[in-house]
Amino acid sequence: MAQDQEKTQALGGLSREWQAEPMLGGWYTEEEIDAVVKAIRTSLDPSAGFGFFCDEILEFEQKFAEYIGTKYALSVTSAGTGLDVAVKALDLEPGDEVVVPAMNFRAAPYAVLGAGGKLILCDSDDTLNASPADVEAKLTSRTRAILVTHMNGLSAPMDEYMKIAARHPHPKYGPPKVIGDAARALGGGYKGAKIGKLGWMTVFSLHTMKMMTTLGEGGIITTDDPDLMLRLRALRQWGIAVSEDLEIARGKKGTGDMGWGSNYKLTKIQAAVGLVQLRRLDQMIAPRVALAKKRTEMLSKVPELTLPSVPAHCQPVYYLYNVLVPKKWAGAKRDQLMAMLRKEYGVDTVVANPPVYQTDAYVRRMTVGQSCPKAEELGARLFCPPMHPLMSDSDNEYICNSIAEAVKRLRA
Repeated sequence: MAQDQEKTQALGGLSREWQAEPMLGGWYTEEEIDAVVKAIRTSLDPSAGFGFFCDEILEFEQKFAEYIGTKYALSVTSAGTGLDVAVKALDLEPGDEVVVPAMNFRAAPYAVLGAGGKLILCDSDDTLNASPADVEAKLTSRTRAILVTHMNGLSAPMDEYMKIAARHPHPKYGPPKVIGDAARALGGGYKGAKIGKLGWMTVFSLHTMKMMTTLGEGGIITTDDPDLMLRLRALRQWGIAVSEDLEIARGKKGTGDMGWGSNYKLTKIQAAVGLVQLRRLDQMIAPRVALAKKRTEMLSKVPELTLPSVPAHCQPVYYLYNVLVPKKWAGAKRDQLMAMLRKEYGVDTVVANPPVYQTDAYVRRMTVGQSCPKAEELGARLFCPPMHPLMSDSDNEYICNSIAEAVKRLRA
């Protein structure tokens, strides 16, 4: 323990305070600033204005689809909006069920509840992603969709969910749709493709904390389904789904009655800066991955800790770095470790995320009688130290040494 204390003292603390989830997940350059200024200047003509479906938005969607490897991408105001739109596109009927992992932020469960669906919570496995076995156990003849979250930057096993869905078709609508919530996983890989290629559709976040951001808010949905894309476009803007390329893909001349829609459009300026952030996305992800690998090397020497579980066919982006304490430390002793790290070492941590029914009263009220014991156990053992692409190696080393020293103190 004395050796760890000497290492921590020699490092002299953090170069700056790092929030467990920094408010800006990537970083901006002069190129983003120039793009914003240019977009404003080109909007000053009354015949142009800030427009909608302008060149910047259309190009951003096209480039994003190319990056993911899908035919289509649809920009929206936020990932939360995107999830709402995604579930709305199911046209749920009374009693229809959607399976969602319990370890989650509230956005995905809220999307189901907001659309009038019955929320069915499933358990997680050691990757923190939805357990395929429990997903299958939760399917019924009323299941319309499996809405899975790619937790903290690691791809969920989409192939497995799609096979499960095929084995349990809905009597009217066929296999449940598999929808991905990749708010924290933009840029990650799964079986040689980008996260977002598989499934009926995938929703990404462009929020300020995420891998890239369109001036603080924004979201985007990817899909290969032309009929779905028409519906999503109609939901985004007042039921209007005008798109020549999609009409050609469907072999139809008109879009017909697309039903209800609202106004969920991204702005011209957001799209302009998004084009720059997208070009720089891999550059902003690479340092995260490098820091995570070094962190794993350092923390692997601490026997009490279980470090991120990464299947061989996945390329995570480490939006957060998951650490699990021993089962016997779950709850109070994990909380003691987190408090010690913050108070005595200046290292902030977060639990992202415990079962949503434990933290959100609305979800708890709407899922009375449901429980996910594995998710509860993992949630009580989990903590996430700060991770950011601009973090220095010395700060990363200080965080790791602080964790190692604090764990040894608790062990003693």
